[in-house]
Order: sequence, then structure tokens, then C-alpha cells
Amino acid sequence: MTSLSGDPIVRLKGVTLNLRSGAGEVNVLRGIDLNVAAGETIGIVGPSGAGKSTLMMVTAGLENPSSGSVQVAGTELVGLDEDTLARFRRDNVGIVFQAFRLVPTMTALENVAVPLELAGRGDAFEAAAEALARVGLSHRVEHYPEQLSGGEQQRVAIARAMVAKPRLLLADEPTGNLDGATGDQIIDLLFAMARDDGTTLMLITHDMDLADRCARTVKVADGKVVEDTADGRTDQAAE
Repeated sequence: MTSLSGDPIVRLKGVTLNLRSGAGEVNVLRGIDLNVAAGETIGIVGPSGAGKSTLMMVTAGLENPSSGSVQVAGTELVGLDEDTLARFRRDNVGIVFQAFRLVPTMTALENVAVPLELAGRGDAFEAAAEALARVGLSHRVEHYPEQLSGGEQQRVAIARAMVAKPRLLLADEPTGNLDGATGDQIIDLLFAMARDDGTTLMLITHDMDLADRCARTVKVADGKVVEDTADGRTDQAAE
């Protein structure tokens, strides 16, 4: 395993998230403390409704916590405006969702080039073509999402997430819409690309076998971290 050192790339401290519903206030996250080292692979596991996906959304700056600190790549995300957060994600964070979230009116090449075009890079389409080649889709660059299989669509999504060489890759149930064999291929690809690029990988999953492929596993339940294989403690479980 790669030696990990230096300041954490992700540092969550006292993160809470309270949402209002028809039944009253819901405490989705209840005081999350979590540090993730640069280059680490970490599996976030737990039952449905535990707060795993919300934790990812907060880490990506897509959801603002009710309280606490969210630092990613040395930047405090809490309090930043939407435009600043969008630029930060563009330059530092790649995200792969269970639903592929490709733009249906764009080709595979155009979908992957979007973040680079928004960054003003003149080589956006050249870099996008290289990213698609990395995921084995050089022959599909001009195809639209509806012309691609589920596995191919997720490969395009991975290429888009990794094209700017992000420091942090967040993957939320990336195989949830795929059959077992295709899902295995996608996971192999995610791990290989993260390793080759030195990208930190946070993988949200309900599959313990999949989580066990990560160097570290964190279990979330009822909005808290209840287990962390990094230290063997369950220090939030009794709170």
C-alpha cells in the first residue's frame, strides 16, 4: 500500500445536516468527524438512509452543512458561493454517480470535454479523446448516450470525472445500475485510474466485498461514523 503522509485532502469536523420535512426536522448527519489522506482509497458503507450519499454531497460542496467545517484540498468549502464552489469542483473533484448523468444531446466526446471547456482549455476535445481511450471507448466518441450500453455510459462518466486529473474522486454506488460482470469491470477501472493518477478515492457502497477492496472502510449509521478501520475505534457510536 502507498505510504500516505501530509495534511488530509478531506477534513470534516463536527459536520451536521438538518433538513425540514412534513414530519418535522430530520437530522441527516449528526456530528461527522473524518480525515482522508491524499492518495487513500476509502469505502463508505452503511444501511440505506444512513447518510452515506449526503456525506458525499457535503464533501463535494453540493450540499451545505448546518454546522461544522468541510475542508477539501486545503480549502474551506463552508461559506463559499455557488460559483466559487463550482470552480473548485471543476479543478479538484471528480464525481461518478449511480445514474450516469450524461447530457443526452451530447456525444461521448462532448460530454467528457464539458468540464475542460468550462475551464477555458483549448485542448478540451483532445484531452477528452485521450480520456475516452483510457476507458476503452475510442470507438464510441461520436455516439450519444442512448446509443451506448449502461457499462459504456458509466465509462464515459468516469472519463468525464477523471479528465481534469482531480485530486479527489467521489463515487456513489457506481455499479448500482449495472449487472455483476459489468460492475466488476467498472470497479477495476476506477481503482486503476485512481492509482495511476494518484487520486484519492472515496467510494460509497452498500457492498462490503467492494468496500473491502479499499485500504480503509468507514461505516456510517444514523448520520454518524460508527466504525473506522483506520483506527479500529467506534468513537462516535456511543455518542
